[in-house]
Amino acid sequence: MADLGFIGLGIMGKPMAGHLVKAGHKVHVFSRSPGPVEELADSGAVACNSAREVAEKSDMVFIMVPDTRDVDMVQFSSK
Repeated sequence: MADLGFIGLGIMGKPMAGHLVKAGHKVHVFSRSPGPVEELADSGAVACNSAREVAEKSDMVFIMVPDTRDVDMVQFSSK
């Protein structure tokens, strides 16, 4: 199984990341809200402290954020 990353755990992202965890993938997760990260970590995902950490630990990253500004922040932030 692949090392996957998932950034953005809202209405769509959290269930999608959860399905990947249930399918047996190692999934590194990050979201601005800590609740979904903690919930997925309890289910077997790996909680990360930043989008950068997700990218560094993953072979492939899924980004599920609301709009273009948020995508830019995830992709181009140095944090």
